Amino acid sequence: MSANSHATPGSDTEFPRVNPWLIAMTVMLATFMEVLDTSIANVALPHIAGSLSASVDESTWVLTSYLIANAIILPLSGWLTELFGRKRFYMTCVVIFTASSLLCGIAPSLQLLVFFRIMQGLGGGGLQPSAQAILADTFPPRQRGIAFSIYGMAVVFAPAIGPTLGGWITDSYSWRWLFYINVPVGILSLLLVSRLIHNPPALAGKPLTRANLLSMDWMGMGLLALGLGSLEFVLDKGQEDDWFGSGKIRFLVAIAIVCLIVVVIRELVIRHPVVDLKLYKDRNFSLSNILIFCLGFVLAGSTVLLPQFLQTLLGYSATRAGMVLSPGGIVLIFTMPMAGLLLGRIGARPMIVFGFIVLGSSLWLTSRLQLQTDYATFTIVRMMASVGLASLFTPISTTCFSRVPPGKNNAASSLYNLMRNLGSSFGIAAVTTVLARRVQLHQSRLTEHLSEAHIRVRQTQTGQYLAQHGDGLGLPAARAARMLYRSVLQQAGAMAYLDAFWLLGTLCFVMPVFALFIVKVKHASAPTLPAE
Repeated sequence: MSANSHATPGSDTEFPRVNPWLIAMTVMLATFMEVLDTSIANVALPHIAGSLSASVDESTWVLTSYLIANAIILPLSGWLTELFGRKRFYMTCVVIFTASSLLCGIAPSLQLLVFFRIMQGLGGGGLQPSAQAILADTFPPRQRGIAFSIYGMAVVFAPAIGPTLGGWITDSYSWRWLFYINVPVGILSLLLVSRLIHNPPALAGKPLTRANLLSMDWMGMGLLALGLGSLEFVLDKGQEDDWFGSGKIRFLVAIAIVCLIVVVIRELVIRHPVVDLKLYKDRNFSLSNILIFCLGFVLAGSTVLLPQFLQTLLGYSATRAGMVLSPGGIVLIFTMPMAGLLLGRIGARPMIVFGFIVLGSSLWLTSRLQLQTDYATFTIVRMMASVGLASLFTPISTTCFSRVPPGKNNAASSLYNLMRNLGSSFGIAAVTTVLARRVQLHQSRLTEHLSEAHIRVRQTQTGQYLAQHGDGLGLPAARAARMLYRSVLQQAGAMAYLDAFWLLGTLCFVMPVFALFIVKVKHASAPTLPAE
């Protein structure tokens, strides 16, 4: 580890630096654990409910509370960094995340577990934008591609292995170890950050004087937290509560819309905004936010769909379903650094177009698979999707920061990660709604094609088969009717899943249009946005 100085005198990035690749690995460590926690507890909900004497529906608050806290803190992290200083804020987030993980593991009741998950989400939500901003300030523009590819491995790989790892830990040990594993990683991350990360002069923090505290936009922060919290709750619970058929959902949608509209108007006119929405004046920043929203939508939606499809309809175990995703994660590890290297040679636009076409093609291929498809085919198609993902995250991230001044990297990263987070929430809400609606539609259509005579013939044939093979579980005709009904449900379910994959694939094919409007930026060019 050698200290060196790459700073230009008087620049925003003038501070002592160590080997930048050590910094990249340091920030990736905590980010990986934070993103992992968004999905690792999914498969453990029945175990958590049974252990804490709660219903499975009540245990879903373990997931919802974390997502809501994440959504609230993400847009505020840029402002909090300017207030407290980037290193201090980042280390505080690591401490909160690590301590709350330990408290989650020892929580004696569901209420306390949910409370500690909120604290964990608040601490973890500040890690992602801070980590990405640190990379943007640590690496010169020509090296950001490979740096963001390392960061992207954590962001994309963690959700893919989360359910598999969570299932294995829960089955082998206890659901509490899902949280305990964060503690040693958090301590290691804290030690590395204290030694390796340094503040740029512009992000050293402000003195917490009475004047500075009074100048804070408390109303903006409150409205933003209320609006995003309500929106996240609606997205997470909307399908469960029948969307606008629920008075609670309608009320929260109204709250979210009013609060967020007021926040947008307020932040555009106030002198010291909490969220710097003026960054969206830059075309590259706006387009990258649209692209990462859709990438989060597709990634989260497909990651939820495929394991459910394999487990509910093909009878895969949780571990075996996770093994379908794991080879795709290995592909990501090898291809994302290659994508970072290629970015400097061919530019962002061709890579984004290629990535969305490959990802869309893999999802369309998935929408053509059947209940008889074997394990190898599902795995190969998912590996193909990983090639597309590797070609997307790095160029989109690099485009986001291509024309942002160094002093605005934290504000830009906060909004960028918020859009990815919201894209994931919208994607999960969309695919669960499509599944519920399309299952009913396909079931209705399939039963319409079953005439009464056809049903009687199938019942007779199945009943004769059961009787000839020594069926002793009730009347053969009655059991044949149940088997026929299960077959209809299975086919309707499969068609609904394939519809959802088709929807995600179609969205991917639309996205390259936005990539064509990206402004190509030379590495030596100066940022075009004003620093104030």
